[in-house]
Amino acid sequence: MSAFEKPQIIAHIQKGFNYTVFDCKWVPCSAKFVTMGNFARGTGVIQLYEIQHGDLKLLREIEKAKPIKCGTFGATSLQQRYLATGDFGGNVHIWNLEAPEMPVYSVKGHKEIINAIDGVGGLGIGEGAPEIVTGSRDGTVKVWDPRQKDDPVANMEPVQGENKRDCWTVAFGNAYNQEERVVCAGYDNGDIKLFDLRNMALRWETNIKNGAHKSTVWQVRHLPQNRELFLTAGGAGGLHLWKYEYPIQRSKKDSEGIEMGVAGSVSLLQNVTLSTQPISSLDWSPDKRGLCVCSSFDQTVRVLIVTKLHKI
Repeated sequence: MSAFEKPQIIAHIQKGFNYTVFDCKWVPCSAKFVTMGNFARGTGVIQLYEIQHGDLKLLREIEKAKPIKCGTFGATSLQQRYLATGDFGGNVHIWNLEAPEMPVYSVKGHKEIINAIDGVGGLGIGEGAPEIVTGSRDGTVKVWDPRQKDDPVANMEPVQGENKRDCWTVAFGNAYNQEERVVCAGYDNGDIKLFDLRNMALRWETNIKNGAHKSTVWQVRHLPQNRELFLTAGGAGGLHLWKYEYPIQRSKKDSEGIEMGVAGSVSLLQNVTLSTQPISSLDWSPDKRGLCVCSSFDQTVRVLIVTKLHKI
């Protein structure tokens, strides 16, 4: 691929903030996004922005008691577009951004900070009931049904005698019908665990130690319109755009004759350094191909345009 054919990562809008931004998410079916974080005084904040004429317009600011670490729209309908958040106090809240004074759902989910959250069953993402998964510093991964108060529908915690590890990331997957659903969780020691929610069992696990990247990978986000393309965000302030190539043979038999998957390869399409600080969050627009928003610990939010993705 020549330099002229390669995708380009262009900073379209850049805005400095007066608080630390931990997460940002596009509001589905809109030119709006939310940012979440904490003020220096220790309170939490959600801001709603809209892109207007090449600039960002602040539509709403919501201040809350606890710093807000993460958020998702994945379990909401396109009609409601409710935001689910996890905060430093271990609380799970669901907010109607049109009337955010009180959450529409609230539960004390964890004993410590919620590091990561994901949603499924809303927005046409996956089959089955709407659910939220949270991962916490307390070592547990919990699945919540917003229609059911107080208790999680699943709780994956260390077995007795096992050290609790800080859960850094969680994601739903395999929700291709009403019954199947898995959760993948990553931990601070390099453990990756895949939980089968239908059978309530650990399906697969591995440990990747420190990985193979020169700096910490803070985020991985697949392009909604083409899952073979994905961005990674690094601790050195860089973005890398990758393409996944499928292997010639998708499966093989192990030494015991059991079918196992074969991983493909990745190729780097483009990279850019945006900041001297880690990029804390990253989100592709589900509606406009190549439109992306990211935040970094230099208290800056950037709206990016990644070009020529349709040609890959």
